[in-house]
Amino acid sequence: MSTADELRARIAELPRGGLTVKNVNGHRYHYHRIVENGKRREIYVPEAEVPVLSEEIHERRKLEKQLRQLTGKNPGRSESEEFLCTVLTGKALKSFVEPVKGWNKRTCFSQLQEYVSSPPQDKVLILCGLRRTGKTTMLRQLIAEMKEDELNRTAYVQLVPGRTLADLNRDLKRMQSLGITVVLIDEVTLISDFIDGAALLPDIFASSGMHIVLSGTDSLSFMLAHSGQLYDRCRIIHTTWISFGEFARVLGIRDVDTYIRYGGAMTMSGTRYNPEDSAFRSLRAADEYVDSAIADNIQHSLRCWQNGGHFRNLQDLYEQGELTGAVNRIIEDVNHRFTIEVLTRAFQSHDLALSARNLRKDRKNPNDILDHIDRQAVTDRLKEWLMIAEEEEMTVGIEQVHCQEIHEYLETLDLIQEVEIRTIPQSCRKRYRTLVSQPGLRYAQASALIQALSEDPVIETLNIRERSALKQRILSEIQGRMLEDIVLLETKMHWPEKEVFVLQFALGEFDMVVFDPEKLECEIFEIKHSKVRAREQARHLLDPENCRKTEFRYGPITRKTVLYRGETCEEDGIRYQNVGEYLMQAG
Repeated sequence: MSTADELRARIAELPRGGLTVKNVNGHRYHYHRIVENGKRREIYVPEAEVPVLSEEIHERRKLEKQLRQLTGKNPGRSESEEFLCTVLTGKALKSFVEPVKGWNKRTCFSQLQEYVSSPPQDKVLILCGLRRTGKTTMLRQLIAEMKEDELNRTAYVQLVPGRTLADLNRDLKRMQSLGITVVLIDEVTLISDFIDGAALLPDIFASSGMHIVLSGTDSLSFMLAHSGQLYDRCRIIHTTWISFGEFARVLGIRDVDTYIRYGGAMTMSGTRYNPEDSAFRSLRAADEYVDSAIADNIQHSLRCWQNGGHFRNLQDLYEQGELTGAVNRIIEDVNHRFTIEVLTRAFQSHDLALSARNLRKDRKNPNDILDHIDRQAVTDRLKEWLMIAEEEEMTVGIEQVHCQEIHEYLETLDLIQEVEIRTIPQSCRKRYRTLVSQPGLRYAQASALIQALSEDPVIETLNIRERSALKQRILSEIQGRMLEDIVLLETKMHWPEKEVFVLQFALGEFDMVVFDPEKLECEIFEIKHSKVRAREQARHLLDPENCRKTEFRYGPITRKTVLYRGETCEEDGIRYQNVGEYLMQAG
């Protein structure tokens, strides 16, 4: 027979309440009904989730009956002094933090430490970011640096599905009676009523002297709570964006190409970086990350906000169980467009054609490999290969309004940002380039695309050396374009007071312009993936007409820089700077 503690632990993992059905205009809708603090709440449940939820509710009631028979008490009204949630205090904290001792810390760790050590502020602190960006690790590192008296006043709370704000409220009152003043609450977004009831934490507990740090998987829930219940009642530390400089400092990796392939997630093995543990080690791993860290994040957050009443135009996708797939498709589409653009540029590149031609010197007729490829057919095939689900496989098609709303949430999650593409002469229509804050995710999806090239019947006729060289050359094009995007994003993040954009002319472009609206001056950049310095790299920077037009609009050009992977030096008025050094300064 199960012990009382085992029964309580299992009951805590299962949902409370019951199921109810409403008929609206001839359609049946299921709702999960629960009662908390004397108030009834009803949360919409998609048809596909009803059987599992019904079974879990039935199992909870059966286990509660067993517990009453065993103890003679109602588990829902226990007056026990034990915590309802999983809470670590005292000696248990020491063993909990032992594995992270000696690990390097993220830059934002100092903000976490400052909040806990400062006088009470009537505000909670939120660690807000996608999975695997170091949130729980920072909580453990914070505990590891505490002195004995601080440790005795600290509690770490791990929440699980099924717990409610009422449970947490009871435990926090118990902690107050024990003299605990620092409470680190992990996975708080698993509480279904967190978004709509989060004000309890600052208004009752932070205002009475507690330092409360919140962390959780569903970062969108925090942003929704911040716009409502926690407005002006919280401080937020964003963890999703991990700059190259931070990646290098924390994980000890200063190679730009490694950052391109794996950047965006804090993968640690002790103090050593292990690419095999990366969330972006393969397309499958990247897709799983998108599902759990992004798509589920959005879906669960919206489901818990206003009793599921704020899905807006995504309601149909959610009710048909297709919202996760839609989010996945939008993310892949962002990266697919990027890849197709790079592939098109590669096909049109004289440099690529020359590389391929050099490989064919042993042939009697050394024609360019790309001359034998139906480029449009390959591009079309890649677009098809990228689709997660064909339109006819979906009950509800993805429309422009769906794309627009999902894009808004991706921006809120700090996953994507836009940088403007400006032109001379100036265009009345603004254009933007979508930057992804996790380069490893983009590289995993983009590089997988290139595998589809092997399906082209002409490429199959090439020998293995030629196929390999062609694939590597296109991957190099992808890395080069990704390096441009990384530099643009990091420059924009580091100097928010300046305008950062791409500037295009009738002939040529500047990969990056940094305009200072205060000083009315600018810097212009070319960004190259090459390790070799060549005057050809600066040809656009040296174009007198394009420079004259730029200075007319954006003021004097104070510096012309080529960012590349070679040594830093000056030559003919051009600064050639190692891109890793530049990113270390920016990050």
